[in-house]
Amino acid sequence: MGSQMSTLRPLVPVGGDTLSQAQMQHLYPLPQITTSIFARELIPAMVIPNVGGWIWGYLLSREFEGPSTWYERLRKPSWTPPNWVFGPVWTVLYGGMGAASWLVWRQGGGSTGTARIPLVLYATQLALNWAWSPVFFKYHRLGLAFATISALWINVAACIGSFYPISETAAYLMVPYLGWLTLAAAGNFRFWRDNPGADGL
Repeated sequence: MGSQMSTLRPLVPVGGDTLSQAQMQHLYPLPQITTSIFARELIPAMVIPNVGGWIWGYLLSREFEGPSTWYERLRKPSWTPPNWVFGPVWTVLYGGMGAASWLVWRQGGGSTGTARIPLVLYATQLALNWAWSPVFFKYHRLGLAFATISALWINVAACIGSFYPISETAAYLMVPYLGWLTLAAAGNFRFWRDNPGADGL
């Protein structure tokens, strides 16, 4: 813990007093990032969420590539994004959520400080995120997938709320993710509603 906090900016005296933690986070929302911290902490934090996406993307690629696949045969709303969009978007979103978790871990005292509950929420949402892909693409359980992504949406919203008091920047980094989940959940619901015979097929 001491080594973690030593890289943060020092408290600044104002009229003989020291700034509160909240004032410090407002003035200096980001910890100083050295090359060592970047390599040992920030990059792994951004890569870890992507690992699950890469693994499931590889394992499930046959489920949504090609005109005869189950996914391509589904009736879709006109605003469904093209398949090529998902890879780049998820790479950015996973990287952003990883950076957010690192900021909370750094500024919230690690896994034993005030960041403990926010990081539990973060881990829970990541598990739900990774679970959705096989439920939808492999097992074709549209209703269960919608329940999963609904729980994920609620979890991410709670995650943003818990991140904000520790790091506003971390909370803001999660907002695009929540926006994308809103679109994905709406799409999942439409797939479920418009393809009653495809659930579990």
